[in-house]
Amino acid sequence: MASLREELNKLRAFDDPTIEAALNIERTAVIFRSQVLRLLRPHGLSPAGYNVLRILRGHSPTPRTCNQIKADMVTPVPDLTRLADRLATDGLVERVTCPTDRRAVNLKLTPAGSKLLAKLDGPVAALHREQLGHLSDRELAQLSRLLTKARGGTGADTGAGPAGE
Repeated sequence: MASLREELNKLRAFDDPTIEAALNIERTAVIFRSQVLRLLRPHGLSPAGYNVLRILRGHSPTPRTCNQIKADMVTPVPDLTRLADRLATDGLVERVTCPTDRRAVNLKLTPAGSKLLAKLDGPVAALHREQLGHLSDRELAQLSRLLTKARGGTGADTGAGPAGE
């Protein structure tokens, strides 16, 4: 496998290892995201829509508010309401009136949403194995620890939390 310097046709080595690492993370994220997009697009889903469905499945049968979903998303989206509208129009989620606050609306996974997720579970897992299967379990754990540590050094709150599963 070519180094990042070689992939970018950079003549000299990076002056700063932090820049090389940051660019490596960004380049890898772009490649992985592109592959996920290609997998989900034929099913009418974006990565954010897929993430919302997985969050709802992880909390099923309890409905979730948009704020709860937003806090659990891997990649926060600026307009979760519009995404929820699209998922509801597609029959993948159902809007449920909150029993304690009739002004609030919760989201719940529909049987169609559950069925679509079940259909995608295998292909998504296979894609992730294709992307990372050449790493040992120990290397994967180390990679996860290092990425978590790197995020901790940013001082920024991404608004993203655990994905519910």
